[in-house]
Amino acid sequence: MFIPEGFDHGPWGADVSLAHLNLCEETLDGIRNHSWSRPAPFTVEGEICSWADRIAYCCHDLEDAIHAGVVSESDLPSDISGVLGISRREQLSVLIRSVIDTTNKHGVVAMSAEIFEAMAALRRFNYDQIYTRQESLDQSLTVIKVLQALVSFYIDNPAYLPDSYRDPKDPVKAAVIYTSGMTDRFAFDQAEKLLGWDPAKLPKGIGRGA
Repeated sequence: MFIPEGFDHGPWGADVSLAHLNLCEETLDGIRNHSWSRPAPFTVEGEICSWADRIAYCCHDLEDAIHAGVVSESDLPSDISGVLGISRREQLSVLIRSVIDTTNKHGVVAMSAEIFEAMAALRRFNYDQIYTRQESLDQSLTVIKVLQALVSFYIDNPAYLPDSYRDPKDPVKAAVIYTSGMTDRFAFDQAEKLLGWDPAKLPKGIGRGA
């Protein structure tokens, strides 16, 4: 909508948001390629961070959904619970140990086929039962609307941007860079403060009543 080439948070973070920090290429590559949909990072450290990211969000998202009452432990299929366990602690232990043992055995950063299949099944379960629920989709649409509205606001009102983000030559990119670095809580607070959004219509999150 605002950036013709589109927005991919990994490459954008490495090549735009963090470009001014003069980070080494190995670090930038790890940031650029940490997502499942990206090529594998070219360093061992980057690969480990990528695996850690995958493991963490699969386990933590399930735990959060259980605590929120979206799913229950009994909903977890046996091909997942039987291999990984049910609690976050159990799952993290099995997944991390598999990466360590498989990497030590084969000399490349990897996970055993059995454990990887169980993690892939957990990821599919999360998508089917958590991420693509109508409530989740509605929340995602609200978040998109908030971010689009904030970017539009900062384009029209660049004086509200911190000095270090202002760029008269490219106000659109400046607005996108600033907004893309916001936490959910800060973005929603800005939507209330600057745009007059009703807080009751904004998603709940950490520190926002969830």
